[in-house]
Amino acid sequence: MAGQIIILNGAPRSGKTSIARAIQESFDGVWINLGVDVYEQATPQRYRPGIGLRPGGERPDLEGLVPGLYAALYESITAHSRLGLSVVADVGHHDAYSKPLNCLVDCARRLAGLPVLFVGVRCPIEVILERRARSAAEKGYVTGSRDDPAPLPVRLWQHAVHNPGLYDLEVDTSLLSPAQCADALRERLRQGPQPTAFQKLSDPSLAARGPL
Repeated sequence: MAGQIIILNGAPRSGKTSIARAIQESFDGVWINLGVDVYEQATPQRYRPGIGLRPGGERPDLEGLVPGLYAALYESITAHSRLGLSVVADVGHHDAYSKPLNCLVDCARRLAGLPVLFVGVRCPIEVILERRARSAAEKGYVTGSRDDPAPLPVRLWQHAVHNPGLYDLEVDTSLLSPAQCADALRERLRQGPQPTAFQKLSDPSLAARGPL
């Protein structure tokens, strides 16, 4: 039986990694985290941030690698699921490169026939800026200042990462703790209805119609 797949999609510092950790700690069975942070560590330094390349088209020299890296990541997710292992992947899908790459559509197609819950991880920009400020020294994040309280890269992430906004479930990490988000995901899987977001995203004509 195929393992369950949960894709957590949101901006950096929206709380995806903490939710993934809560899933690994509280859900039954073996849950493998194959998210953006894990994959970045496997990417050669000169090609980083790899799939974590931020919106704005600022590194067209790296964009040619992104579709292949995403494809490889999702093929790995597929392999784990087909072997009966559940997977949680925290990612930041967007298409705001110097030209469209359509990675999300391709990734959705690669998981065809597998149980996938696509989750939008939301968080107000004010809270994200606070989290960035606390982690700036450790992670090197772009942070706000008096002259530029909400830097352009942060604003771009907030809008680009949730386009087109087709999800099976959305959570707001400014309102819910990681454990509460995990509980909401568990309840969604238990109660239904059957997740359909990735099925729709695999057909661009359906995805273009907007949120579920």
